[in-house]
Amino acid sequence: MNAWEAVRSEFGAVDRALSRFRDDSELTAFNRQAGTGAVIEVSWRLRMALAAMDRAARITDGRFDASVLEALERIGEHGAPLDAVRNLGWADPRDVPGATGNGHQSDALTERPVRVRVSGAPLDSGGIGKGLALRWAAARAEVALPGVAFLLESGGDLVASGRHPSEGWRVGVEDPVAPDGLDAPPVAVIGLETGAIATSSISVRNWTAPDGRRVHHLVDPRTAAPARTGLIAVTVAGADPAWSEVWSKALFLAGRTAIGNEARSRGLAAWWIDEAGRLGMSPEARVRSVWVAEERLG
Repeated sequence: MNAWEAVRSEFGAVDRALSRFRDDSELTAFNRQAGTGAVIEVSWRLRMALAAMDRAARITDGRFDASVLEALERIGEHGAPLDAVRNLGWADPRDVPGATGNGHQSDALTERPVRVRVSGAPLDSGGIGKGLALRWAAARAEVALPGVAFLLESGGDLVASGRHPSEGWRVGVEDPVAPDGLDAPPVAVIGLETGAIATSSISVRNWTAPDGRRVHHLVDPRTAAPARTGLIAVTVAGADPAWSEVWSKALFLAGRTAIGNEARSRGLAAWWIDEAGRLGMSPEARVRSVWVAEERLG
């Protein structure tokens, strides 16, 4: 299997395991038993995703919370229906959604499904699922292309690995308030050698809710409503795509007045745009920036 086939295979396996929009995904089946107290078998991908969701909730003081799925459904972002109950008692690990059977993740721990108790509420894999897909796809690409530089992108998030170009990769931070959208110049350019960059933004994924309100997908678990924090977009650069995703959302929920202090205290490289279009960045982000639209700083 070549590198691109391995990457595509991994993304397909993650989609089958973690998508809440697929009726036949493992997460949908898991969510259909939420609140029942059932103990079920899950694949290694879902097991690792559940562990990551739990840890993310703890280290962000609950700002990252996968149990906002019901709130997303209420405001109109519908996934697969959850009113059916499905039995997840697979007899053969090859039948578990996401199992590859091709030697990837070949140790006994990952080949066998494990038993977990279902959560009290249905879960949204959201950004952390995308980050995990990038993490695992990059790991497979590294095996297929040892030492070779590559960059993978999915939905605006990316991960880079291998021997990077002589000056590293150049990644633009999109201007979310520019009328020209993707054709507009970036507000900053990040120099990336290896690692990941993730963005949480409300500039694209927003819609009109059933009650007529304009809403977006970044739900504050404290209010179960779309967050209004004075920010439009937050970008975080870090070692891992899943944790960069987690911190981009947690910092978005920290809000315009607190994001700078939290990013500095945690040593995070973060760039943000507030509702007035002003650009902010942490000291770590300044170090990683090869160019900044200085006139936008505020």
